[in-house]
Order: sequence, then structure tokens, then C-alpha cells
Amino acid sequence: MSQLVTFGETMVRLSTAPGERLETAEQLAFRIGGAESNVAIAAQRLGTETTWTSKLPYSPLGRRVTGEIQSHGVQTDVVWDRRDEARQGAYYLEYGSAPRGTSVIYDRANASVTTATAAELPTGTIREADVFFTTGITPALSETLSETVTDLLTTARNGGTTTAFDLNYRSKLWTPEAARSAYESLFEHIDLLFVPERDAHEVLDLDGSARDIARSLASTHDVETVIVTRGEEGALALDGDTVVEQPTYETETVDPIGTGDAFVGGFLTEWIADASIETALETGAATAALKRTIDGDLAVVTPEEVAAVRDSDGSAIDR
Repeated sequence: MSQLVTFGETMVRLSTAPGERLETAEQLAFRIGGAESNVAIAAQRLGTETTWTSKLPYSPLGRRVTGEIQSHGVQTDVVWDRRDEARQGAYYLEYGSAPRGTSVIYDRANASVTTATAAELPTGTIREADVFFTTGITPALSETLSETVTDLLTTARNGGTTTAFDLNYRSKLWTPEAARSAYESLFEHIDLLFVPERDAHEVLDLDGSARDIARSLASTHDVETVIVTRGEEGALALDGDTVVEQPTYETETVDPIGTGDAFVGGFLTEWIADASIETALETGAATAALKRTIDGDLAVVTPEEVAAVRDSDGSAIDR
């Protein structure tokens, strides 16, 4: 039985070398990336039995996605789309340095996952898990997926499974107004909520500090635990009446993409193991720091590496 089940889209990632432009590059690095599978891989590598579920085209690209996820020990429970028009989502990444920023181009419209329904997916596995996790990216991809996310969160809750959700707002997918409406309709189904501070301000229209944001979400939507991530300023968790702050660990950044997912994967590993909120935050922050040293979306880390980072200065502070 899997302790953690995640659901969402995983794309193939095609990226330039640093300093190359997409329009002139002769070679692209071929990897995979998707918030929910990134979380699953981070958690699995830290010792949590994990399943990732989705819908993929039955094609070399779809099989590339499952093969790479499985190579990290994650179980995959995939609905295969055998239609001739079945599509695999992709994104193109062009690295940039100041004054030119890194840019992302999505090619994910009408991907197979956008047609996935709860009836097709492994709801029994979700009901038996300790935690079910998805993100705010998934309901943005199609009206069908918006309904599916609601159905799966409800299924998990009805089965006694803890539900975890990361806002993960993407401005290229929808407007702040559309996202806020969708998020607020889901909050009643969520036990454990991850909220980037910038999304709380820009999308949820919440004012104040991270502590104010956490208290507002917890009280307004009856969310048991709220974790507000603050980039370089670390993270803050509100668990009942307890507020805990966690600074970041010093790191040299090679690739920042997937840092937030690594944090969530590390946090959920400790949460599932019934560790303290302080320990969960420390492990999340350590996993995120290590991820930033690794090219690609995935936190290819070991428990020993995470423990070594945690043993350095950067412990959680109970406020």
C-alpha cells in the first residue's frame, strides 16, 4: 500500500544549455517534469512509499515519462490513452541570466491528462493512502480536470486519507480571478495547504504577513495546517495554535525549478512518519536546498544528504 498518492500532469522537458537561445540551439536536454511527480519522487527517495497517477498517451513519450518516474522507485498507476490524437504535454526551457530572464514555453494543450476523470483513476489506492496530494496546476488545465480534482479530494477525505494541496499558481494557465474562485471552492476539501506567500497576496488577495495569511486561511476555510512558503525567507507553518518558522539553508543554485516541489516532498515524508512540524519543515527546507544544486526538475537526493544539511545551521523556530 502506498503511503502517498499524487495526481497531476508530467511533461517532457526540453531545455537549452545556459547561454543558448531556443531559436539557435542545436541540442536540447531531454528530461521530465511535473509538480505532482516531482513531489512523489522526492518523497520516495526519502523513504516514503509513493504512487503517481495520471493519464498519458500510449506512445514512446508517454512511456518515457513513466519509465523515468519508476526509475526512482515511485509506483505509477496510469490510464493509457490509445487514441490516434493522444498527446503528451511538453515544455521548453531557455535559461537566462540578468538582464535576460529564464523563459518557459508550454506545449500542453489537449494533452491526454486533460481528459482524465475520477472514474478512470485508482480511487481505491487513494482511499488507502495516508496522504493524497495534488496542486493548483491540475484544475487549471481543463474543466474536466477541475471536476476530477474535486472528486478525488472528496474521495480521499471520505476514505480517511489526509488531503494535501499546493496552490502553485501559474499565470500562463489562468487569471488570478479564475484561480482564486477555483482554489476557494477546493479549500473545504483540504487538510494540509501549501501556499506561496506571493500567491496569497496576488491571487487570494490576502494582506499581511505570512502569519496573518496562515491564520486567515485556517480560520476562514477550516484548514487544519497551513504552510506559507516565502522563497529566500524560508517557510512558516500554522498547525492548530502552533506557529513554526523555518529559514532556508545556504545553497549554490544550479537549477531552481522544482525547488518548491522538493520542499513539499520532504515535508510530507516527515508528516506521514508522524514527525513534529519542526522536523517536517527542516526536512522540507533541506530537500529544497539540495534540489537547487541539481539540474532538472527532480530532487535526486538521499536521506543521508538531507540529514547532513539538516545537521547544519538552520533549525526551525517555534514561535
